[in-house]
Amino acid sequence: MGTFTRCTPTVFLGATLLTAPCLLAQTPASPSAAPGAAPPKPSAIARAVSPSLTELSSSLEALATRVRPAVVQIFNTGYGSPEEGDSTNTGSLLTKQRSTGSGVILSSDGYIVTNNHVVQGARKLEVKLATRGAGPARESTLSAKLIGVDRDTDLAVIKIERRGLATLELGDSNELHQGQLVMAFGNPLGLEGSASMGVVSSTARQLKPDDLMVYVQTDAPINPGNSGGPLVDAEGRVVGINTFILTQSGGSEGIGFAIPSNVVSNVYAQIRKDGHVHRGQIGLVAQSITPEMAKGLKLSQDWGVIASDVTPDGPAAKAGLKVGDLVLSMNGRPVEDSRELGNAIYRQPLGSTISMVVSREGQTLTLTVPVSERDDDPQRFADMVDPERNLIRRLGILGIELNDKLTAMLPDLRHSYGVVVAAQTPFTPYSGDALKAGDVIYELNRTPVVSIQALRDELDALKPGDDVVLQVERDEKLMYVTLELE
Repeated sequence: MGTFTRCTPTVFLGATLLTAPCLLAQTPASPSAAPGAAPPKPSAIARAVSPSLTELSSSLEALATRVRPAVVQIFNTGYGSPEEGDSTNTGSLLTKQRSTGSGVILSSDGYIVTNNHVVQGARKLEVKLATRGAGPARESTLSAKLIGVDRDTDLAVIKIERRGLATLELGDSNELHQGQLVMAFGNPLGLEGSASMGVVSSTARQLKPDDLMVYVQTDAPINPGNSGGPLVDAEGRVVGINTFILTQSGGSEGIGFAIPSNVVSNVYAQIRKDGHVHRGQIGLVAQSITPEMAKGLKLSQDWGVIASDVTPDGPAAKAGLKVGDLVLSMNGRPVEDSRELGNAIYRQPLGSTISMVVSREGQTLTLTVPVSERDDDPQRFADMVDPERNLIRRLGILGIELNDKLTAMLPDLRHSYGVVVAAQTPFTPYSGDALKAGDVIYELNRTPVVSIQALRDELDALKPGDDVVLQVERDEKLMYVTLELE
């Protein structure tokens, strides 16, 4: 059984020699040469090769030339535990580490999409790019700012201060086909500006039964350092972001996975606008139909999806959906099972509408269902904060003081005071238990937390290494969160 390996950033560069795949062509058998005739010249052999191979080679060269300027190398400087057996380890708990990954420029003013795990834990981010110009590419390294991350999809958006950059456009991953030619770009094992070629092995691969994410599977070689780089089609459009591989050896074995471009487009737009991602819902609980279910409920089909619950006054209920309806299609695409339906809803942006065709007692109905934000989405507070005013640096969070609006959103709280964790920063300046978005902080070491400033003052009075015990309310339960400040 293989193991799942993210194309994790390369921590060190080895002297590894990588070879690119090549195309082998067999020249047509030539007629028997006359006795004494001279052997054909090399140029004659070259002319015998099918011109389509030459055209394919030229097309791939042109594609690589066009794509490469928009692919960047990302350097992440942070701190981590030293490796066992590291001779340079002198007993320190944390050591400075530098890792590398890839990214793709989506806007000429410097917005770049990559993987969350490429930038995770960074204290400093730098981007190395190749600018356009005459002669050899001119490389430059720029500081980068983290705009936001989405851990659910393993995507992140960063920005550099530069204009006039080369960019790539996002394609439509719904239009991908098995066997379609694709190329993967990035910096495998730190080798800047590398390209590999393959085909789409699967257009929608789900790795776990309960996982809402689906991936584009490809056999284009992907290795550590490729994470965050683009998977492009023959037109140079980004159809996926390379993210991990399935491997037994630790290297590429032709089973790579990329986040579909339609997911990337949704996440990128939301992070660029709000700095985070909202999750949508329509108030529907769906189940896959089984033959036993079809027989017991006397359904017209023993496959597909049935609405087992519809939230009262939710978007689906208001659109006319009822318990027991059979969902036949969504946005013109047939729905085979509940997983497929859940994936489709998961990828819809807030404020969009879904065209849903259902069957009810022999009648076929078309419903228009709006996608609304989940009531329990932990990111729902993030729009209410200002990064400067609400930052609590020593906890790595953005906090909001409890007020009437928040109390209405969080009914039945134990106290009328406290600070709500609206969002987490990418950097966690402590070790121990983790705070979560939606937590309400009531006390710090038994001292009531009545305001953001009071919480900051209490934290500033503590020294690195001091223990902190926070009393928080999470999911309507009180609990203690213990951590140690860096």
